[in-house]
Amino acid sequence: MAQATTLVTGLGMGESARWHAGEFYFADWTAGTISALDAAGNVRRVAGVSSFPITFDWLPDGRMAVVSGSDGAVLVEVPHAGLVPLADLRGLSPYPWNEIAVHPSGNIYVDGIGQDYSGTPQQNGLIALIRPDGTIQQVAGNLAFPNGMLVSADGRFLVVAESEAGRLTSFEILPDGTLAPSHTWASIEGSAPDGISWDGNGGIWFAEVPGERCVRVQEGGEVLQTVQLDDGCFSCAAGGDDGGLLFMMTAQWPQAMDPGWEKTGRVMVQRVRPPL
Repeated sequence: MAQATTLVTGLGMGESARWHAGEFYFADWTAGTISALDAAGNVRRVAGVSSFPITFDWLPDGRMAVVSGSDGAVLVEVPHAGLVPLADLRGLSPYPWNEIAVHPSGNIYVDGIGQDYSGTPQQNGLIALIRPDGTIQQVAGNLAFPNGMLVSADGRFLVVAESEAGRLTSFEILPDGTLAPSHTWASIEGSAPDGISWDGNGGIWFAEVPGERCVRVQEGGEVLQTVQLDDGCFSCAAGGDDGGLLFMMTAQWPQAMDPGWEKTGRVMVQRVRPPL
């Protein structure tokens, strides 16, 4: 396979990699922006969110839903009004909220880390369910720094990366949107999975900051493929017209957390599957 190439430079802390409707979307957490990159290499700003972190997904009707993590707000796109508040999660946890995943029913799942970023690692992470009417319910807890999340295409399962536990954890989604007890989808010794993406064949890609890599793993924990990088990788997304490209958000770590540091964040891409 070809080596990774750089598509975009000059980002502070690029995150939230998403392939959607033929374009690659990403956030720059230090700049407070969500942007899209088209096939011609053009970047356009989609939204500004004054928060850290910022994550996003799309509702079944095509509107964007955004987590403004530092203030525990979930925002939804409204025509001619921009992003407007849907839910306030601070009643469930005062700590930063992190990743989002939208179910085909329109239910929204958001995970919270349950601690300060600089705090001692704890298993206090949680997942909140937000229904389309804005009602909120905690549906999981005791997670070790929950990070990237995915809903299966058939809507039956939710998978979350537990960064401090080195595993991907799965929940069956019950008919009312709540979650059945968890089980380990994959455990990878020595890993710290961050952003995750389906690989198009039932496996999952996860990005890793300390290991400076992306890893493709199948359920049960077998490692199928690894892309080694030169900087920490915060998030990744399989995409492209044939699904065979892996888009990766990288930056120097921990310098990326310093707003005054040189902007080392990049969007990188590598072909990880032969063209169809």
